[in-house]
Amino acid sequence: MKILHSSDWHLGCSFYGEKRYEEFEAFLHWLTGLIQKEDIDVLLIAGDIFDTSTPSNRAQQLYYQFLNMVNAIPGLKIIITAGNHDSPSLINAPQELLKQLDIHVIGSVSENLEKEILLFDNEKGQPSLIVCAVPYLRDRDIRLSEPGESIEDKTRKLENGVQEHYRRVLRIAKAKRDEFGGHIPIVVMGHLFVTGGKTVAEDGVRELYVGNLARIRAENLCDGIDYLALGHLHVPQTISGSDTMRYCGSPIALGFGDADQQKQVVIVDFEFGEPMIRSVSVPKFRDIRTLKGNIDFIKDEIRSLLKLDHPVWVEVIFSDALSATNVQNQLHKLIDGTNVVNIRTRPLEAGNFLFNTQEEIESLEDLSEMEVFQRRLNAGNVSIEEQQELKDAFSEILHEMNEEDTQAE
Repeated sequence: MKILHSSDWHLGCSFYGEKRYEEFEAFLHWLTGLIQKEDIDVLLIAGDIFDTSTPSNRAQQLYYQFLNMVNAIPGLKIIITAGNHDSPSLINAPQELLKQLDIHVIGSVSENLEKEILLFDNEKGQPSLIVCAVPYLRDRDIRLSEPGESIEDKTRKLENGVQEHYRRVLRIAKAKRDEFGGHIPIVVMGHLFVTGGKTVAEDGVRELYVGNLARIRAENLCDGIDYLALGHLHVPQTISGSDTMRYCGSPIALGFGDADQQKQVVIVDFEFGEPMIRSVSVPKFRDIRTLKGNIDFIKDEIRSLLKLDHPVWVEVIFSDALSATNVQNQLHKLIDGTNVVNIRTRPLEAGNFLFNTQEEIESLEDLSEMEVFQRRLNAGNVSIEEQQELKDAFSEILHEMNEEDTQAE
């Protein structure tokens, strides 16, 4: 069995207001070609197919067009689990229909955990792969809320609930493997934040867990398995130095913070018993640059970009003692009507402020909810001790809001 591990497509997301449908379409066509070229048997998509729980019609169209394209590849099996950005009910809606096409979608936890375990045969009809397809686990799936609980109590219950769910699913998978005898590879799919996972600033990861859920150890989720296919973090990485525990990362840059990363998908080949694992670089379908320095240096860099034969999105971080409007006006004269689009302009040292009414250096779109809340706390002279408690409470509110399945009745 040959597996391709992908995740965090975030179909429909915009880049500071700029639409990206052409990039998504180019990636999905490239991925289809790679699946054919590599003769992939099983495609794993570990959550966050869409960027929001209410994806646009165009985003859904891209999703179903892709499934239609790859369905034409003989023998390919597909497993899709929902992430924290996805609507479980939206992902599950075509479940029975897609199952007839060997496309298995798991949008939410079921009372029958066997539904999260998939067994696949090889071309000779022999059991050759077991996949534990665990979707993003929401609070209500694994934790009973009690009055008077502290943040620490809630966090501990959430961590224990996540770990216990994986243990139960894996216990069933191992029992199935024992029934058939021999060694059948077990792959676990998960969409969560594990200990050792790395993020970078502005890489598009929504951090909305109550407290710090990053204390879950990957080793506690996958004892005795052959590969852990993780989604949620957008930086490609191994966990605890193990090649068999990986985040494949997002296939396209989701912010200026990860624009310089080499994006990838991961191929896992079980043909000779032990998994042979390698990453495949994803082409960059959009040129995104950060230009940092004084205004003269930035202008020289932009003049070089004007010679390119493709569009370029740039972030400008200037070191001069100038206003953002002044810099924007100077650059506008240089790039108006060209292939270069100035997405964002900001000073090298923005300083600590709530909002600058004299100069629009930032917009709300540039800030996360927590960043706005933090600035309000700073402006209100709230003590450090009180800040942490208020931030934990605010984080819980955001978490509950974003976990609501707006597509469900």
